[in-house]
Amino acid sequence: MKLLKLVPDDTNIKFLKWRVPFFAISILLIAASWALVLTKGLNYGVDFAGGLEVRATFTQSTEAPIAELRSEVEALGYGSPVVQRFGEDNQVSIRVRLPDEVSADKEAAQEAANTIVSTLQAEYDDFRLDGNDNVSGKVSGEFREKAVLALLAAMGAIALYIWIRFEWQFGVGALFALFHDVSLTLGMFALFQLEFSLQIIAAILAIIGYSLNDTIVIYDRIRENLKKFRKMELPALLDLSVNETLARTVMTSLTLLVALLPLLLFGPASLLGMVAAITLGLFVGTYSSVYSAAPILVWLGVTSDSFVPTETVADQQEKKARGLV
Repeated sequence: MKLLKLVPDDTNIKFLKWRVPFFAISILLIAASWALVLTKGLNYGVDFAGGLEVRATFTQSTEAPIAELRSEVEALGYGSPVVQRFGEDNQVSIRVRLPDEVSADKEAAQEAANTIVSTLQAEYDDFRLDGNDNVSGKVSGEFREKAVLALLAAMGAIALYIWIRFEWQFGVGALFALFHDVSLTLGMFALFQLEFSLQIIAAILAIIGYSLNDTIVIYDRIRENLKKFRKMELPALLDLSVNETLARTVMTSLTLLVALLPLLLFGPASLLGMVAAITLGLFVGTYSSVYSAAPILVWLGVTSDSFVPTETVADQQEKKARGLV
């Protein structure tokens, strides 16, 4: 019985033939993404925009009715709330975004909290309020700052690691690919005004990890082939390396996509933004590894000489003794 092969062993797709137009498309997409972020802005969630958090326990239930709570709080006109289990299964945290003028006014924020609590107490006899907090704009601003620093630190550390493991040109290529992936993800959130919360930061970090893994697999094969085919032209060698890793790339992407599609189509609304971000990252991460990270090596002048070990004096003496020089 023959195994099904999604990618034949002898693939010879000329990826680098189209490197210039595809790289130009990447630059345009990055520019468009940042234009959307700067003009339309991101739809910050409670974590980044400030708001109200209510913590409660359902004393006579073993599990809190998450979906029902989300619908009832949303019906009060506070937008899309974030309702999550908090500690035990019957404990919940309800977070809603408040207008800036309400969030800045303690009395108005407390009135909003009282409205939510009284509504839920009227609906559920075992609803017990454990506490409520107003997330100020200053705190949410600190969250935004730390999130940006986390993303920059991750990208910088990754570029440094690849620089040390390969060569500086590889570090530049990987950093550009990661910047491309993060930019397009932010552009999607600005375009569709999906809620941007700490969950999305986690999704972006996952995208960075996936894209990096794909890029390193290709870069490792490029390094091996640079040692093996020293006289081959670099574009042809890059095509060979991408084709040799294509089966692994396709299988990894499809496996992840099979897990993501049910969540994207049938998952709860609270996970939509995170799943949409990772799904987009799956495609743009694979694309950038082939059409951003690889072509940059051509333009930065990578050669096979970078990966040839330097001969020591002992090596030269041994060659001379054997009459090889």
